[in-house]
Amino acid sequence: MPKRPPPAQPDLRLVKAEAEIYDLMRKPETTADRVKRLQLEARALAVEQVEALEAVLMQAATLAREIAEGGDAYPVGAREIAGRLAADLPSKSETLKAIVSRTL
Repeated sequence: MPKRPPPAQPDLRLVKAEAEIYDLMRKPETTADRVKRLQLEARALAVEQVEALEAVLMQAATLAREIAEGGDAYPVGAREIAGRLAADLPSKSETLKAIVSRTL
């Protein structure tokens, strides 16, 4: 009697909690509607990425300030550059924040 192969594993897929449930009573999305929806999603993702950049710039400014104030343990040139970055990065972050808030 030939051996039977083990039963196939069920195809289970996880769906994100924020995933939309398709409404079967809704008319199909037109190409124009889809373009608008995708553009809105792209803008939202772009804003998220700019906000992430703002956060990283502020972290870099904090680290630069620590190096600038670190004393003789750090090379003179590194302290000078870090001091300039510590002064410059927060304003750049605020500029990005202002630009994003204007475009929303």
